Amino acid sequence: MKTLKGPGLHLAQYVGDTAPFNSLAGIAPWAAGLGFTSLQVPANDIRLFDLERAADSQDYCDEVAGTLREHGLEVSELSAHLLGQLVAVHPAYEPLFDGFAPSSVRGNASARTEWAQKQLIACARASRRLNLTEVATFSGSFAWPYLYPWPQRPAGLIDEAFAELARRWKPILDAFDEQGVNLCFEIHPGEDLHDGVTFERFLSLVHDHPRCNILYDPSHFVLQQLDYLEYIDLYHDRIRMFHVKDAEFLPSGRQGVYSGYQDWTNRAGRFRSVGDGQVAFKPIFSKLAQYDYAGWAVLEWECCLKDPEQGAREGAAFIRDNIIPVTGKAFDDFAGASIDSAKIHSILGMSTRKT
Repeated sequence: MKTLKGPGLHLAQYVGDTAPFNSLAGIAPWAAGLGFTSLQVPANDIRLFDLERAADSQDYCDEVAGTLREHGLEVSELSAHLLGQLVAVHPAYEPLFDGFAPSSVRGNASARTEWAQKQLIACARASRRLNLTEVATFSGSFAWPYLYPWPQRPAGLIDEAFAELARRWKPILDAFDEQGVNLCFEIHPGEDLHDGVTFERFLSLVHDHPRCNILYDPSHFVLQQLDYLEYIDLYHDRIRMFHVKDAEFLPSGRQGVYSGYQDWTNRAGRFRSVGDGQVAFKPIFSKLAQYDYAGWAVLEWECCLKDPEQGAREGAAFIRDNIIPVTGKAFDDFAGASIDSAKIHSILGMSTRKT
């Protein structure tokens, strides 16, 4: 068994235009002061990280690592969520997701997809230079508007959506394989990969690609009412990243999973700061230790009620307190005794074998 690493902090919700949140050099001492030991860095935010420079310059990557090392930190992974989102965009979401891309490709779906694919491949190269083995991303989505089967879906609609998704991701996965880096899809509502069934479908279409892996975040499973503990049992061999994020689901006679188009505060299912929701983290940490998860436990703060800095401070301590330093011995070793094959045969009532 292996001891999880952490606590790490996903930076996306903390980046801003004012100090200390507008540079890696500024945010590093702030995060270290809260007790974090690693940072998950958004690959698409130039305020913190120059992706194109990192893909080609070992000196720059060494500089980034050195900046964090000064404060007892390291990069846990790069986050390429918004880049992955742009690999596959249904036309219904074009106006909303176009803003994630540079102005040069906005309004041009094919150019935007090509740009996103190239950026993701740059993430693989940058990760290799940073000695990282995982990158986080979203899958994007063609089929999400058709999640509920009414009106009746035309035969072949979902098949073709997933076939095209696989066609777009397969070259990216191959490029990640060349760099020795895993691509970890966050299983997330709004994405075509949002549960176990959809992940399996995609995995089959990319021929069980060794670089196709999972970012596990139990909060999204609470909102879907999916068994997030059994999910680990089923997919632990593909789980390579872990977001520590809490959620709660409080259905009523007025609303359930779909929550009537309400904002986050009033939804039946909503994200909370760790420890304030319903996720049973102790068995999650236990299962990940049992299955030899060797990666980071990374806080992702999303809460409709609590202040983000308080959420970060509490989250660092929460992760630290839940990480299980795995044992190197059996608890009943004190009762053991030396034994040989003859004694084993005697215990079992078997005669000693003749050679």
